[in-house]
Amino acid sequence: MTSSRIWCEPSKISNDPQFEEKFWDVIGLYLQPPDEALVLCCDEKSQCQALERTQPGLPLGIGHIRTKTHDYKRHGTITLFAALNYLEGKLITRTEPNHTHVEWLRFLKQIDREAPKTLAIHVIADNYATHKHAKVKAWLKKHPRFHMHFTPTGSSWMNLVERFFADLTGDCIREGSFKSVAELIDAIEEYLADRNANPKRYVWRAKGEEILKKIAKAKEALLAQLQQANSIT
Repeated sequence: MTSSRIWCEPSKISNDPQFEEKFWDVIGLYLQPPDEALVLCCDEKSQCQALERTQPGLPLGIGHIRTKTHDYKRHGTITLFAALNYLEGKLITRTEPNHTHVEWLRFLKQIDREAPKTLAIHVIADNYATHKHAKVKAWLKKHPRFHMHFTPTGSSWMNLVERFFADLTGDCIREGSFKSVAELIDAIEEYLADRNANPKRYVWRAKGEEILKKIAKAKEALLAQLQQANSIT
């Protein structure tokens, strides 16, 4: 198992009034994972496009770079649901044509089937409406081993599954040429099988206090910029 140290700079300052509470809730799972439990970073990658390049690209070689055509044919999209096991780096995944609460609930049920029954399940997810749908809440209430932890609004960088999605996009989806959605799914499933056979763990090492200091400085700079803009107008 390989290990990658990962910390993503926030691309947007959150205006969530419960930012610090949610921040420490999620960071705490990374820095001190609970015993007898799974910590799963979960999300869906929607709009995975099956793009067919108009001609094959040239491979990387001496004297030239790897190439791919800029034009392509579109053959549809899928949504990939993924749950990244924080401690092991392995993934539970599911492909679906859509990403409503119906598909999200099917994914939660799959996690429930595949996860050891003796373990509690801590799910890190964003604030997407499907994750908080009434039917999802009703199901979770009947399955008390599931514990939901929501990232602050506008802070998807805290969810490490996003780092996996970046790898998947760069290594598989963007580099390929697919004549159908079925071909895209096959390529993704092959990539996932290899990934789970050789899991890559993303380890969060940044201290929460240091992150909050950076965010506070960013807020100060943004406020100063807004005040300057207002004084000019």
